[in-house]
Amino acid sequence: MKRLIRAVSIILIVLAFSNAGLAQSKTDLVKKRAKLQKEIRETNKKLKSTQKSKSSTSVQLANLRKKIELRQELINTINAEVSAINTEINQTSKEIKELETQIQQLKDGYAEMLRFAQRNRNDYQRLMYIFAATDFNQAFKRLKYLQQYSESRKIQVAKLDSTQKDLEVKYVSLEVQKEEKTALRNAQLKQKESLDNEKKQKDILLAQLKNDEKKLRRTLANKQRAKKKLDKAIDNLIKKEIEAAKRKAKAAGKKNVTSANVFTLTPEAKKLSASFSGNKGKLPWPVTNGKIISTFGDHPHPELKGITINNNGVNIRTKKGSQVRSVFDGEVTGIITIPGANSAVIVRHGEYLSVYSNLEAVFVKKGAKISTKQAIGRVFTDSDESAGEVHLEIWKGTSKLNPALWLARQ
Repeated sequence: MKRLIRAVSIILIVLAFSNAGLAQSKTDLVKKRAKLQKEIRETNKKLKSTQKSKSSTSVQLANLRKKIELRQELINTINAEVSAINTEINQTSKEIKELETQIQQLKDGYAEMLRFAQRNRNDYQRLMYIFAATDFNQAFKRLKYLQQYSESRKIQVAKLDSTQKDLEVKYVSLEVQKEEKTALRNAQLKQKESLDNEKKQKDILLAQLKNDEKKLRRTLANKQRAKKKLDKAIDNLIKKEIEAAKRKAKAAGKKNVTSANVFTLTPEAKKLSASFSGNKGKLPWPVTNGKIISTFGDHPHPELKGITINNNGVNIRTKKGSQVRSVFDGEVTGIITIPGANSAVIVRHGEYLSVYSNLEAVFVKKGAKISTKQAIGRVFTDSDESAGEVHLEIWKGTSKLNPALWLARQ
């Protein structure tokens, strides 16, 4: 009997640890579901905001695609939660069977005790049981056995009662798990219904964009022309700055002056470069709230087939009228204004540069020393748009770098 009780105890401990692991996994899924729901609500706000705009169909489509992506991930998370609950239900059902088996074994053991007690129900029968021993040692052992037997009956009754209560708790737990599963299934159906509606909206927007394709292509062509002018202006400004710095360094008696090392010849500039480099992946965003909507490098246009976008940096969508901030300490080395591309500010950080363009207002002047997160301008926003878009570039010498790898994770 003691071996049985010990074995059952070990089984319950193992099941408890198994349940703890399941609970942890389920907790993570619940947190992920809440996070996704929050992101969907935020994206929905952006979508409603852009729907008021007259010329932001492509932005609406981008937000709707993001919402569909989040919705699908939410459905997948709910599926994982349902799977986790199914595992819990199976585990609880298994525990219930284990407890029912244990109760039956305890009842059988207790019945045997009762039969023995019935046979030795009075003092005379107990004495006869002891006196029937073959010698004194056996008689003593029988006496001790009768004394321990009475205590064992009490322990058996307590164990049976405790196990019965554990079984009742498990039955309640099973019902709760089944109700939770039903609620998740209902939530899943609602999410799938919302996903179908959003896909229909996407198809409508795609059809609308197709009708407006000629207009979009003209707008894109104008933007590309303005971008080329801005890129050329930035290139020329950087080249002039490098040449001026080289002349100045040589006049100061510096030797082995090259385009690559001209901005790290002084200890201060070298320290600033090292500090900027050491903050890769930690730099603050140029706006307090924003999301990258166009990534670095060459990639297909999201709506226009056969069009490839070349991006020297990243485009960040932000709130209308947002201030644009410097991502690091530095010096303003150039301010450029290009029709169709608005204004751009160039900030030098030793051998590194950060470029902020599509500004409707500039708050700094050339030569100004600025600090991290200092406002340098305000993002441009069309009169019929509800959000602004700032373009950020990061250079090392004359090489363009991917800003997304330098900014801190949101």
